[in-house]
Amino acid sequence: MTREITPTSRTVSRSAQLQLLGAVAVYTVLGLAAGLFYREFTKLNGYPEGMMGQLGVAHTHILTLGMIVLLIVLVLERSFSLSSSRLFRWFFWIYNTGVVLTSAMLVWHGMLQVQGLASSKMIAGIAGLGHMLVGAGFVLLLLALLSAIRREE
Repeated sequence: MTREITPTSRTVSRSAQLQLLGAVAVYTVLGLAAGLFYREFTKLNGYPEGMMGQLGVAHTHILTLGMIVLLIVLVLERSFSLSSSRLFRWFFWIYNTGVVLTSAMLVWHGMLQVQGLASSKMIAGIAGLGHMLVGAGFVLLLLALLSAIRREE
């Protein structure tokens, strides 16, 4: 059975696609900026080249969790109209909140590492909360996908 495409469902899907594309663009800029910041901040502070730290992985996390994952979700939205499930809105905001919290804590902790300063349990706790939100977002995404697949039966 094929799904019926109505003008309303097409508008909702287009709106969700534009929202996802906007988020992809923001994460692309942030991810590239994080890589540039890492290079310049470590040079400025005399951090040994090639030495790994939290700051060095921030840009890859932002690009992967933000840009690549949401590009995949955009393709899924285009194929399955995930946004027709009310879980999709929950996924979008919970997942993105988690990515932003996790990324911010990576950058903050990484800056402290580069400067040779001690981190705090608060940073670890907030990063943990960010990871939990990312995980909850993935669960919501999978439930929205399941709902969309069942709708097509």
